[in-house]
Amino acid sequence: MTVNRIVRIVAGFFVLLSLALGVEASPLFVNANWLWFTAFVGANLFQSGFTKFCPLDMILKKLGVSEVESCARA
Repeated sequence: MTVNRIVRIVAGFFVLLSLALGVEASPLFVNANWLWFTAFVGANLFQSGFTKFCPLDMILKKLGVSEVESCARA
C-alpha cells in the first residue's frame, strides 16, 4: 500500500467514525461535538490539497511506507 492510499483510508475512516459518534440518529451516538472532528478532518484534507502539508503523510514516509505502487506485483 502507498502513502496516498493509507492517508485516504484513514481520513475516510475518521470521517465515518466521527459521523457515527456525532449524529443523533446513529446507534453509536455519543455526543454531537464529534461533528467538530469531522470538520477538522475535512479542513485538513482541504488545506493539504493546496499546501501538500499532511502530518500523517510525513509520519508514514518516516516509517518507510512507499510513495509509489510497485509494478512487479504477482
